[in-house]
Amino acid sequence: MPLSIMVTAVIITFIIGYVCIAFEHPLKINKTASALLTGVICWTIYALSAVLGGVNDSHEIVEQLSHHLAPIAEILIFLMGAMTIVELVDTHQGFRIITDRITTKSAVVLMWIICFVTFFLSSVLDNLTTTIVMVSLLRKLVQNQQQRLMYVGMVVIAANAGGAWSPIGDVTTTMLWIGGQVSAANIMKTLFIPSLVCMLVPLFIISFSMKGDIQPDETAKNPETETIKGSTLMFFAGIGGLLFVPAFKTITHLPPYMGILLSLGFIWVVSEIIHYDKEPEHKSQYSPANALQKIDMPSVLFFLGILLAISSLESLHILKNLAVFLDTSIGNQDIIVSVIGVLSAVIDNVPLVAASMGMYPLTEFPMDHKLWEFMAYAAGTGGSMLIIGSAAGVAAMGMEKIDFIWYLKKISWLAAIGYFAGIAVYLLIYPIFAVPH
Repeated sequence: MPLSIMVTAVIITFIIGYVCIAFEHPLKINKTASALLTGVICWTIYALSAVLGGVNDSHEIVEQLSHHLAPIAEILIFLMGAMTIVELVDTHQGFRIITDRITTKSAVVLMWIICFVTFFLSSVLDNLTTTIVMVSLLRKLVQNQQQRLMYVGMVVIAANAGGAWSPIGDVTTTMLWIGGQVSAANIMKTLFIPSLVCMLVPLFIISFSMKGDIQPDETAKNPETETIKGSTLMFFAGIGGLLFVPAFKTITHLPPYMGILLSLGFIWVVSEIIHYDKEPEHKSQYSPANALQKIDMPSVLFFLGILLAISSLESLHILKNLAVFLDTSIGNQDIIVSVIGVLSAVIDNVPLVAASMGMYPLTEFPMDHKLWEFMAYAAGTGGSMLIIGSAAGVAAMGMEKIDFIWYLKKISWLAAIGYFAGIAVYLLIYPIFAVPH
């Protein structure tokens, strides 16, 4: 199979798969099935190039797949661990410690509280874990799902904005930090205001459309009033376990999934101790084994399919060639980085940033260069423009069954306005914080 035909076939397969994911509801085909088929077919076409045309060595292709599978598995294990911890806290009604203290009935006030909590929590944890936690909280605060979706949409924007200015808040910022492209202190100093603006502008706009009080779902069951044993302890153990992950990574330099597994193991032991005197039938309701059965595995498999498909594009150097094309055809770095941010809503920001890191050497663009700071902002916040453009969006999509088209109509334009407002602010204040080279 000629190389050009193979590359074309992979691109067409990816586009068709993407369209099927976007139009999940009209087609009545689950997005997870579309993502898995897209990922596997893309790699199958690549593998057939070795069988039919001898373009590549089959062993080399398998090695490339294994190379990509390692970071993909790390993400999936981390996701499952974080979801299990959050589910365990939720089963013990641990989040009532927060929800019972949020007494406002005003829809606007609640939106502001949720967005600011998400923004700052995302910088300490990461945008994915924060989204899981906040969506779980919103389920307790806003029982009407249609009303809750607007809050979840803003959580995605706030989580991505909050993660962009912290070295541990977003995977792309972490990549740049570990790679030596940015320093922790400088990235926080230069990107805090643009990231805050990225959240505040959509928040101001949406506030004008939210009137009155929160309306509970009349069909929803009355919330439980009985306090479950160990709820406070499980809340602090769960949140502490999540906060422990970045510290564990910094100290040991082991990947985050090791930290989340350590936290999950510790919380598992705590839950067993809390309910040691209960009957097995009653004890099982609050066990991590039961929480594992409740996590959204279709969303995990959807994430797997998407990442497999994108890794095939990376292995075929399609993403790198795209980055080179932008560099030669556009030239202006500010415009290129802005475009990369927009593209990160369509194509995962991780390989885009990885390709860009390979394009621009540190010898020419040293640590804390404008290019790297701007890219951290753009790649971190640009994904909010589509529901599948970020890990936070994918998690929210799975947890709340958000329709791709609904998000496109209701949230995407708000995210786009916030994204470009943050860019304008960054370019305006950059001379103030610029590091001399």
